[in-house]
This record gives sequence, C-alpha cells and structure tokens, in this order.
Amino acid sequence: MTSSIEFKLFAPYNQKTSLCGSFGNWEEIPMTKTEDGYFRTTIELEDGIYQYKFRLQSKSWFLEPNQWVDISDPYATEIDDNTQNAVIRIKEGKRIVDSYIWQDHDQPLPNNDELIIYELFVSGFSGGEEEGKKRGNFEDVIEKLDYLCELGINAIELLPVQEYPGDDNWGYTPRYFLAIESSYGKSEDLKRLIDECHCRGIRVMMDSILNHCDADCPLTQIDYDYWFHHSARDPDNSWGPEFNYEHYDENLNVKPAWQFSGDAVHFWVEEYRIDGIRYDAARQIANYDFMSWIAQQARKAASMKPFFNIAEHIPETPDLVGFDKPMDSCWHESFYQQVLKHICGDHFDLDALKEVLDCRRQGYLDGSNVINYLTNHDRKYPMADLGDRGIFEAEAFKRAKLGAVLLMTAVGIPMIWMGSEFGEFQTQQQVKIDWTLLANELNHNLFDYYKGLIALRKSNPALRTSNIDFFWEDPETKVLAYNRWNDQGSRVVVVANFSDNFLKDYSVPSFPTTGTWHEWTTNYDLEADQTGLKLNLGGYEAQVFVK
Repeated sequence: MTSSIEFKLFAPYNQKTSLCGSFGNWEEIPMTKTEDGYFRTTIELEDGIYQYKFRLQSKSWFLEPNQWVDISDPYATEIDDNTQNAVIRIKEGKRIVDSYIWQDHDQPLPNNDELIIYELFVSGFSGGEEEGKKRGNFEDVIEKLDYLCELGINAIELLPVQEYPGDDNWGYTPRYFLAIESSYGKSEDLKRLIDECHCRGIRVMMDSILNHCDADCPLTQIDYDYWFHHSARDPDNSWGPEFNYEHYDENLNVKPAWQFSGDAVHFWVEEYRIDGIRYDAARQIANYDFMSWIAQQARKAASMKPFFNIAEHIPETPDLVGFDKPMDSCWHESFYQQVLKHICGDHFDLDALKEVLDCRRQGYLDGSNVINYLTNHDRKYPMADLGDRGIFEAEAFKRAKLGAVLLMTAVGIPMIWMGSEFGEFQTQQQVKIDWTLLANELNHNLFDYYKGLIALRKSNPALRTSNIDFFWEDPETKVLAYNRWNDQGSRVVVVANFSDNFLKDYSVPSFPTTGTWHEWTTNYDLEADQTGLKLNLGGYEAQVFVK
C-alpha cells in the first residue's frame, strides 16, 4: 500500500530546508514554506519503517549566518539510537507510534486525594538483580509491580522517560520531547507498563522537563532565540537552554515555547494515557500564566479521567497551587527538611514541626495541595543522613519508622522514593537499589512497617482529610500528639516521642475520646478514660491509635 505522507518542520524565519531519508537514498528533497511558518513536502511511501532528518539553514546565534545543519525532527516519536535519525512508521497509509492495542480495564483508579505515590527511576528500580549494576527497563518494572501491590502504593511517578543523550543519566536534560528513551525499551513497552499498572488500580505519572533541554535539542539548532532565552537568567541554577515563555511572535500570533510544550503534553496524555505530570523546576520557569495554561492543556487531553498537575517549586510557595491557581499540588520540601531534622535529633521545634504536619498553617488550602516525602531523587536516603550523624543499625531503623509514621499520617499526599521503604542507604550516584537488603531482618521489618502504615492510610478516610488537631504538646519530654478525623467517625491519633528517653507510663491527657483504642504498629489495645491515656513510649518512637 502506497500513501501520500506529509513531512513538515516549523521554522518560520529560516530561509531554506530540505528533507533527507532512507526512502530517498538520503538525497535532499526540497521543502516549501507556507504562510503558517512550516516547511512542507509530501512523499509517496509504502507501509514500513523509515529514517529521516532535516537539513536547514540555521538562524541560531552560535552558528555562522545561514549555516547548513542536519537535525532530527523535534516532533519525532522515535529516535534511532545509533544514528540519532528520526524514525517514522507507516501502517495502512498512516503515521503510527506503534501497533500496541490497549486493554480495557474496569479497575477504578484512585482520586487525587487518595494517592500514595512511589517515585522510581526506571533503570535503577529493577532489572538484573543477579548481575548487580545492569540497568533496568520498562519490562523489568512490570516484573516488580506485584511487589508494589504488596507494598500497597496506588500511583507511580516515573523519572523522565523522554529521549536524552547517552544511556546513563536520569533524563533531566531531554533532547527529544516526544520520543522514548531507547535504553528503557520501546513505546509498546511503556504502554504495556501503564496498562499493567491501570489493571492493578495504580495510576502512572511522569516527570516532565519544560524549563530547559539538552544543548543539542533540534530547536536549538533551528533558531535558538525563537524558543529559548538567549542566556541563562540564573547561571547558578541553569541546566541547559531555557525555554522562553514570554516570547510572542506577533506575525504568526503564536508563543513558540507554549506551542511546543503544549503539543508535547497533549501527546503524552493522549498517546500514553498517563494520569499526571510533575513539572520540574517550576521556579525557574517563572511564568504562572504558562503554568496555568499547561495544566489546563493536560486536563483537556485527559478528558473525564482524574489528572494531577504537580509542581516542583523550591523553595515552595502556596501561591502556585489550589483552587483557581496554576497547579493542583506541589512538592512539600519544608516537610522533608523539618522531619529529617527531627528524626535525626538536630533540633526540636514544635511550631516548625506543626507547620509541616498541617500544611494549611503555611497557607495551603488543603492536604491535596502538597506532596510530602522523607526523601526524593535529589536528596539522600534517610538512612544515609542518619549514618552521617553516627546513627546506625537498630537505632537508625527505629528513627526511619518514626519518619514513616509522620509521612503517612500528616496532612498531605505521601510519596516514597524507591528503596526507602526497606532502608536503602546508597548515595544517589549509585543508581541501582539493592534488593538483597530485603533479606535482612531489620530491612524487611521496615518494609512490613511501611506496608502496614499504607494499609492504615487506605482504610482510614480520616487520613485523607485536612483535619488535624495537635491536642498535646510537651516541650520538656519532646512529645507531640495529634488527632486526625472525619465527620463519619474515623479517627487516628499519633503520639510521637522526639527524644532518646524511654517514657514509662507516660500520660497523654485530653485524649480525643474515651474507650478502647487499638495501637496499629504493634497491635495492642489501650483504654482511655477521662484523665487521658497512659502508654510506654520508646525513644524516637511514634505510636498510632485507631478508634
């Protein structure tokens, strides 16, 4: 079957462009510019797979005037890793990404306020456990989904999966924004991963880099200043060419960077059926109008299904998230900072701790506006931070459990960075997590602890509200107690000790209600009367009571 296939390249102020491809023995095929700023040509092609590239006279300032350069298609959905050529697939006379057939699942997916997120790096999370450092791929992640189901999470957040230079980084300098990183597998593999997650009731979110790109991104070669700021606005926080979301082309009535980023977001949501996006470096993007617009584009592409727009803005700001604001939620960096200091024993500051446990004290509207975490891909593991302070073995695991309780019972949406749940401690430069740690009693016990807390969170709607009452504060003994509840009678109470001292027969007065309370983490019952509740509370320990 032979069909007419159009090739086009948006390069409104470039003088000449041609097409070269395997379909034409790599001979130049002239392209004609139209009034909308596109160069176009149509080729008769049979069904099949072809490689191609564009040759154009660049307008980028770092090249000679009108210098000829070869580039791949900025909108390529597949890149050949060896040649860096764009790949086009034709089936039944039409362009396709692949031939994957989506499965229809009736499994409901969790709402945004029900999420328990697991952040993972495809290459470092799984694959080749027997071979040590072998990097994993999408298929390997699929093999670990049963593990994630056992843990109890209901959403995964993938570090960037767009094609980036080489095969051994985290993907935060994307070169091709619509193509899959080849070392992770094919587009069909990612779709199958998302399908397998959905059938298990797990939502899939992805990290999106819309602040900057790799220096060899095709857009930089076409006309640098058309899409990017001429130079870094903050050289100390610059990771590559920065998209210019202020630039407006009056001649074509288009904002070039908006158009490209919007097209990329529509593509990922529609083609891969993702359920949320985390926008990297929102502070550096520094354009709330654009952030509002791109979030709307994502929701529009998602249609009727739940979608979550998350900003990484450090330092964080409540101005960015909530009703009638650009984003749905943001990473809660101050939660990480304060909880780390308290479980490590760096300081005890009740007001600072209460602020991060109840994000509304910081100006957020409700718990769905923040993503709480004890660490993430940019931070050390808690076990490493504890080790830096000379805290090891059983004592370190005890404090890691204290952090886990705060993570799962605070106001906000919890997120776990891969391996934290069983005590991984390697520095982030060592990208493979060590699954053999689970064979150790302390590590496996921490995994079971996380598993239990996640089950508690999922079974108690009180923990999905924004209701929290700090009903007992004891600065002298460094004890804090708080109550979480909903209007239907669900209650969870946390009593946390941030000191080394074992507190025998410690009295917590004014307990929310009298009667029998069940302690969740060690599975025993206690009675609360009019005077309160007495318990034995270990150093750096939290107990969780359910009514």
